[in-house]
Amino acid sequence: MKPIFDSLNNMLQGSTNKFVFAKDYSIAKDFLLSYRGSEATFNAYRREIERLLQWSWNIKEASILSLTRQDFERYIEFCQSPPKTWIGTKNVARFINGQANPDWRPFVVSVSKSDFKNGVRAKVEEYNLSERAIKELMAINSSFFNYLIQENYIEANPVAQIRQKSKFIRKQQNSTVVRRLSDLQWSYVIETAELMAEEQPIHERTLFIMTALYAMYLRISELSASSRWIPKMQHFRQDLDHNWWFTTVGKGNKERLISVSNQMLSALKRYRQSLNLTPLPSPSDTRPLIFKTKGTGAITSTRQIRSIVQYCFDRSISRMRDNGFIEEAEQLESVTVHWLRHTGISDDVKTRPREHVRDDAGHSSSAITDKYIDIELRARHASAKNKPVKPFEI
Repeated sequence: MKPIFDSLNNMLQGSTNKFVFAKDYSIAKDFLLSYRGSEATFNAYRREIERLLQWSWNIKEASILSLTRQDFERYIEFCQSPPKTWIGTKNVARFINGQANPDWRPFVVSVSKSDFKNGVRAKVEEYNLSERAIKELMAINSSFFNYLIQENYIEANPVAQIRQKSKFIRKQQNSTVVRRLSDLQWSYVIETAELMAEEQPIHERTLFIMTALYAMYLRISELSASSRWIPKMQHFRQDLDHNWWFTTVGKGNKERLISVSNQMLSALKRYRQSLNLTPLPSPSDTRPLIFKTKGTGAITSTRQIRSIVQYCFDRSISRMRDNGFIEEAEQLESVTVHWLRHTGISDDVKTRPREHVRDDAGHSSSAITDKYIDIELRARHASAKNKPVKPFEI
């Protein structure tokens, strides 16, 4: 099994591949490059389109332009249970020095962070395609087939023709549970960051990152520099009413303005003063917001920021265990960076108008923000907590 598409940079530089279905490759490449404005989106679309091409060429032995509704239904079933030879146990680079990586596989099975720490390793036999993954598969491929229709390559979208999507995707009565830190966990995490900053000046950066992820609901990609956006000090600015705002470019390459709270502003002042800068930035301050540990310039790797956050999580877990909060500490082992965004949003929807939270978070609709409102769930559980099983004792 060989990969089809290289990284975004290599594709933009004109790397080419020769396939039997050369037209399919050319069409799919043009479609993928239309998403080059966001590397994260490009990677997600590359994964799905590459899987479809692999199946169409190697299993169906036909061009993607000939796929019918029945074919796509078979494709989904294939993705739910692919051959073991198509499944890997770790994410690896598709190409190494221009050559296909023999360890690459279209599907990957993984284990949680906590299980990995405890010595558990991923097994091919335990591969499972989640409901969320199936939804993403169908959404991305439907977008691809709509593109083919617009470009006059095909006449109908085989994904849209599937009438009973419920046989692949279960309908949920309730909204999914938001992955967030408990009040106790977040208290320990931010306090740990403060203690680390007092121990070593470099961790003033850690404290600022943790605060920004929570207080401004930032995604990790919104703190690291990329070809499309470099977060700078000047992106914090004051308006005519003396209110402070932060500008970022997020998911879908959309620019948004985030309101900066007093505590977030205090965190910015502390961070800048640790760098021997003025408490607040001027509109002409082009210094990087998150600087490298060594050398100059901005951090360009989300992996490095993730590592900074994880170290703070690990220290927090240790402190919680030492203080007897064993269960909460174990739960914290499975937490990812993105949970900080979820936690900040969940805490704010309790007190702020949801429209304000929606705009600061960059949600496309209030319906997405509503998923973070858990007040009804709490009340519902409270009303059921003490209900009796026996109507009375005999």
